[in-house]
Amino acid sequence: MTLPLFFFYLFSATCIGAAVMVISSRNPVHSVLFLILAFVNAAGIFLLAGAEFLAMILIVVYVGAVAVLFLFVVMMLDVDFAELRKGFLQHLPIGMLIGLIFLIELVLVAVGFVVSPQVAAESVLPINDTISNTRALGQVLYTRYVYLFQAAGLVLLVAMIGAIVLTLRHRKNIKRQDIGRQVGRKRSEAVKTVKVESGKGL
Repeated sequence: MTLPLFFFYLFSATCIGAAVMVISSRNPVHSVLFLILAFVNAAGIFLLAGAEFLAMILIVVYVGAVAVLFLFVVMMLDVDFAELRKGFLQHLPIGMLIGLIFLIELVLVAVGFVVSPQVAAESVLPINDTISNTRALGQVLYTRYVYLFQAAGLVLLVAMIGAIVLTLRHRKNIKRQDIGRQVGRKRSEAVKTVKVESGKGL
């Protein structure tokens, strides 16, 4: 067994084990930590495949931002998970039925999926060994798939704006800054002169 093959089996086994622990762990904090472990091992597999850019993106974006954000949200929010599990047995039959439907659909797709040789031949791009993996990926994204790339960015922008709009709550009893009123105020509105008699001050 060669060294890259050994690391491939090591990263794969650890990634599968961490993924199982993500969905089977009872503590949500532990689930997020196992998710980070799965991301790190997946990045190792990308490195073995020669896709160093995807490996770094997986570490920086998913582990450094998404998973840590999940961890902070879970730790900061006081979620009563015992209260959430109260209606679990009530909805278990419906959940099992929906899960069975999804499983049947996945099996049908996996069994009946066939790739046409013509489609595979048309989608293959020539591999240029003189440039790095990151540069080759950038050339493909910003030339051949630039419209799809921009469309994906637009979808993410709309999703971000929608999340902000849905979670924004205007509270009535909170003092907010009015820039126009603050800049256009007069001296009489900001300063009040009070004549205090001798011996009656603070």
